[in-house]
Amino acid sequence: MIDRTIKRSLGQMMKGVEVVAARHGGETRAYTSHWVTQVSFEEPIVLASVSPKHDTYPVMVAAGEFSVSILAGDQITEGQYFSYPGRKFQRVAAEFLTDWPDDPTAPPIVPNAIAHLRCRILSEQPMEDHQLVFARVEQVLEGRLREAPLLYSSRLGWRIANDKAREPGVSIRDQLLARLGIDDDGADPED
Repeated sequence: MIDRTIKRSLGQMMKGVEVVAARHGGETRAYTSHWVTQVSFEEPIVLASVSPKHDTYPVMVAAGEFSVSILAGDQITEGQYFSYPGRKFQRVAAEFLTDWPDDPTAPPIVPNAIAHLRCRILSEQPMEDHQLVFARVEQVLEGRLREAPLLYSSRLGWRIANDKAREPGVSIRDQLLARLGIDDDGADPED
């Protein structure tokens, strides 16, 4: 069991909310996650952390792929729905998932999300209670890219990312470069 202070501190981490879905052999499963992240700049590689006990995991592995629907701030209903174990529902609500365009065998996606990623599994790394699944993003569907994403932290709950952290017209980067005595082109003016 994780130490209470550690758990409370980790619970402050705010992350984007996604629905991860897979389809194989006529079975469709999906779960809400805030543990999907990009892990490479040079390659379109993502990491999804999933419990091997979750009913979506064996479907992902059997299919060799999964989709990631990045939820917008107004999609808390979809996020909440897929946060419950699928085995409790015995089915997936049709209104919350749709087929990937032009490919009904692909993993399904949540309609009207910010974006959708179709990911091919590359490898897995077992952890104590989760599997880290590394996958290459092979296709992307742009959705409502200008919408604020849905966020979650176990301490703060569901949030919408709307407010900018910087004042308009203020460049933190320029201030840092000036403080370090570096020109905007990255050269040291004393060289």
